[in-house]
Amino acid sequence: MERLTVKEAAVYIRISEYTLREAVRKKQIPHYRIGSRILFRKAALDEWIEQQEKANCKAT
Repeated sequence: MERLTVKEAAVYIRISEYTLREAVRKKQIPHYRIGSRILFRKAALDEWIEQQEKANCKAT
């Protein structure tokens, strides 16, 4: 299981760290915390992206 930091996840999904942290704060993206560290499972991010794509196709 590959885990990513905020910086790595932001690069992976190609958004700014600020935008990613806002999504975490609003509980819009899958993540977990260990102490104050925010971490992401790469597989969970891939699933989230797929869900976002499907939701966008239904909305149009």
